[in-house]
This record gives sequence, C-alpha cells and structure tokens, in this order.
Amino acid sequence: HLRDAGGHWFGLTRRARVLVYHPDRVSKEELGGYLDLTDDKWKGRILIRSSGNIYNQSLMASLIANYGKSEAEAWAAGIVRNMARPPQGNDRDQMKAVAAGIGDAAVVNNYYLGLLINSSRPEEVEVGKSLRIHFPDQNGRGTHMNISGAGVTTSSGNTRNAIRFLEFLTSRRAQETFASANYEYPVNPEAELSSLLKSWGTFKEDRLDVSKLGLNNEEALEIFNRTEWK
Repeated sequence: HLRDAGGHWFGLTRRARVLVYHPDRVSKEELGGYLDLTDDKWKGRILIRSSGNIYNQSLMASLIANYGKSEAEAWAAGIVRNMARPPQGNDRDQMKAVAAGIGDAAVVNNYYLGLLINSSRPEEVEVGKSLRIHFPDQNGRGTHMNISGAGVTTSSGNTRNAIRFLEFLTSRRAQETFASANYEYPVNPEAELSSLLKSWGTFKEDRLDVSKLGLNNEEALEIFNRTEWK
C-alpha cells in the first residue's frame, strides 16, 4: 500500500498526520478521530494549515476514499467552523500557536513535533516539550499516513546505480537513520524506531493504498474551495 502497483515509485518514510495538543486545556477523554474534530466542543480550538498544503490535501483525499465525498465535505466545513484562526504558517507554527494559547490542538505531521523537541533553539524545545501527541482513529480506520517516496526518471543516465541507491534507502541501516535524524517512521518493518518514536507508543495506521490519494486530489481541492477553507 506504500508503493505504486506499476513499480513507478515507492515510499521511503511514513509521516503520521496526528493531533498535537496542550494537556492543560485538552483532556484525553476529548480525543478521538478526525471526524470528531467537527464537534461543537472544538469550536475556536483547532489549528491547521491552509488547503494549499499537500499534507491536508492528502488527508482530505483519504477521507474521500474512506467515507465518501459527502462525509468528507461535511468534515471540511466543520473544521472551518472550529478553526481558532484562519490558516497561516507551517506545521511548526500551528504547534507554537497551541503553546501560545491561540488554540488548543493542531493537526500536524508527527515529525514536526520531533523537530521542535530536538531544535537548537531553546524556545522551540520548550514548545515541543509542552505538548502531547494523539494518534486519531485508533478505534476505526487508523491514523492517516503521508509518505516521502522516490522513483527513477526515464531520462536517468545511470539507472542501475540510481536503483541501487533507492534500494539502499530502504535498507535497515538507512531506515534507522531516517527514524533517528528526521523522526519519520520507517517503511522497512525490520528497522528499529528511534527513542523518541518509541516514547510516543504504538498505533494503528490507515493502510489505504496511497495511490488513491493522488486520484482523489482534484476532488479534495474542490471540496476545500466549496467549504471556503483558505
């Protein structure tokens, strides 16, 4: 499910689209799945970046694949109603806004929290350590996963070594480097997780064929436009 059926590309790392929250303002009992974020109790509390961001586009595409267009559009409209502010900035900016009290929870890729916790800037470390991570939909489809991936172009002048390099990147050694250096989840099941990833615990992931995310991207953009998700 992490590679193209025709062999044109394959995933190298997995990025979980999680909810990061402030424990003083959000109780664990409030946390659930992505669809739960449209509940009225979250009004004015959700931080998330713009609809132009590919992470949100792929999340929307996965909702279309899992629940259908109508449910996905209702979700987008609900998130817009519950936003703490109009979308602005990147994933790290959303978490900084949670720490600053602008909102209570942010939808982000997991590795951005790792980057804050391990930042060279003390103020970013403070933000990262003040927040907690939640993996949505553990009683349903599982947490949505984005990937980084690669393929070899037809114009390659050194196809054999290009393929060997990509094969190396999925080896246990390289995969463990990804996990420890960038806080992404390996695609190689034999690779050991970094200590930070282990500290977040195990979770159920959505095993949707990621090829469907690209197929649903156009519809995802149309839904964002109809719901006025900036």
